This record gives sequence, C-alpha cells and structure tokens, in this order.
Amino acid sequence: MKKILIPLLALIIIGCASEPKVKKKTVPAKTVEVPSFNADSAYNFIADQVAFGPRVPNTKGHIACADYLIEKLNSYCDTVIVQEAQLTAFDGNVLNSKNIIASFKPLRAKRVLLCAHWDTRPFADQDSINKNSAIEGANDGGSGVGILLEIARQFSLKKPDIGVDIILFDSEDYGQPSESDYPRMEHSYCLGSQYWATHLHKDNYFAKFGVLLDMVGGENAVFTQELASVTFAPKIVKKVWNTAAKLGYGSTFKFQKTNLIIDDHLYINNLAQGRVPTIDIIEYNPITESHFYEHWHTHEDKLENIDKNTLKAVGQTVIDVVYNE
Repeated sequence: MKKILIPLLALIIIGCASEPKVKKKTVPAKTVEVPSFNADSAYNFIADQVAFGPRVPNTKGHIACADYLIEKLNSYCDTVIVQEAQLTAFDGNVLNSKNIIASFKPLRAKRVLLCAHWDTRPFADQDSINKNSAIEGANDGGSGVGILLEIARQFSLKKPDIGVDIILFDSEDYGQPSESDYPRMEHSYCLGSQYWATHLHKDNYFAKFGVLLDMVGGENAVFTQELASVTFAPKIVKKVWNTAAKLGYGSTFKFQKTNLIIDDHLYINNLAQGRVPTIDIIEYNPITESHFYEHWHTHEDKLENIDKNTLKAVGQTVIDVVYNE
C-alpha cells in the first residue's frame, strides 16, 4: 500500500499545483453587541433580598421574598413558572419550597440554563456565636440571584438569539450540619434542585448547557474549575473561563482545577439524565478550611461584604457567553 500511495500522492500534489489559484472570500466573523452588565443594579437586587431578612423556608421573610422574585421576573421575562414542593429536611421539617423558573423565548429549541439558589441558611454553624440563628445570606444565596435578576433585566431590553431559562432553586441551604444529633441524612443539601432534576418543569426539557452561580459576590473572590464541572461539562468550563480571560477577568477566573463541590449543579448533572450539562461558578478560597467564601455560614455573610467588582466580573462573563452562543 505504501508504494502505491506515495506516487498517487505525488500525482495529486502535481495536479493541484497546476490548478489556477482561486482566492477564497473571507467571511467576517459575526459581531454581537453585548450589553454592559450593571453591578450597581445587581447590588441593589441583593439589598432588596437582604431587606426581607433570612429567607429560610416556612418563614415570613421567605414568603415575602418569593413574591418579590416572582414579581420581578414576571416584569422581565416572557413566562414564569412556580414549581411548588413539600420537601423533607434532615430534621424532619417539611419545607414549603418554590423553585422559580423564568424563561425568555420559551418555544425556542436551542436553550441555555442559568441558575442559583435563593433560600438562606437557617443556622450559622460555622460561626463562633449564635450558631442556631439564621444568617443574612447576602453572598450565599443573595449574590447569585442578584446577578441573575440583572441579567434578566438586560435580556428584557435586548433578547439574545437563543432561549434562556433562569431557575432560582429553593431549599438548597437547609443541609445537615457536621455536628448534629439527628441521624445522618445523605443528600440533605440542594433539595430544590434535586426535586427539579427529577420533576422537570417541561416534558423532555433540554438545554445546551447550564451555569450555576453560588457565592459570587465576595471581595477579591477567585473562581476555579471545580471537578464536577470539568467532568460533566468541560467544553462549557473552557468557554466561560476563556470568555472571562478575554474580558480581562483572568485574575478572577483562574485556570486551576480544584476538588468536587456538592452543589446544585452536581444533582442537575447526575439526576437530569444528561439533559443539561452544568458548571458551577463558586468562590474557591485556598486559605479557609472549607475553601469557601471566608464568611460562609456565618453572621458576617452580610451586604457590607458584597463587592461590586466581583459582581461585575461574573455578570459580564455570563452575559457575554449567552449573547455569543
């Protein structure tokens, strides 16, 4: 075969060389105008949530905040679905939960999913004082939702070409503390996303990819490439981190692979049968024992510790990815 192939290849090369060269027309790359993400607006959306107090399921603050989120998303999005469920927590409490699902171009086949959790921790188990009191949750809960509300506002002014679903998951942060008198409950966190992944809001729902935002408002926050994200959706991780670098946020989105985190994205990837390969944008802190945000599950997770520069880096990156899809 080699003896035949070599002269045949030579003939092809000679034949091609004798052909007149035709200049190929270069098609200019399509330029997409991407809006500027407004970090001040996102910050105000976080402040609005914090004003309701802790958003723990079955509390007045939780009910009032749900009404606020539904009203806001209804004013921006084409459709809003409230997926209600009674979910049993590790301590036996039945949590009246609401996954809030807002969509742009709901009939468009090509879709992406953006998500965050909107509830807050019912206790400050990582604090040294008032461990049994609920936290404010400005970053852990409020920041991801604030960014998504601002993205929804931007989309209402200029819709992207694709369909977009924004899901605010409930009952994410009612997970069992490490020190607990109750029998150990597996999968006690992320109850809302577990429910959605096994009860999709639309039959045969599919999205090209999903992006989860969690603890995305801390000062000088760094976001690394978490293991489950890289495993289930490596192309999306690459797309998001490359976009951030292109926009000048390379010091915030580091090309560093880190360990698996149990978060909503893990259950979406595991339980939704591969319908939405989803990544997690979540702060990685190499100094803290948990490697999470320094005020994670403490009473210092408050509005004054939210940084607009971080909101801008995350929000602009995500909005740029969607408009260029």
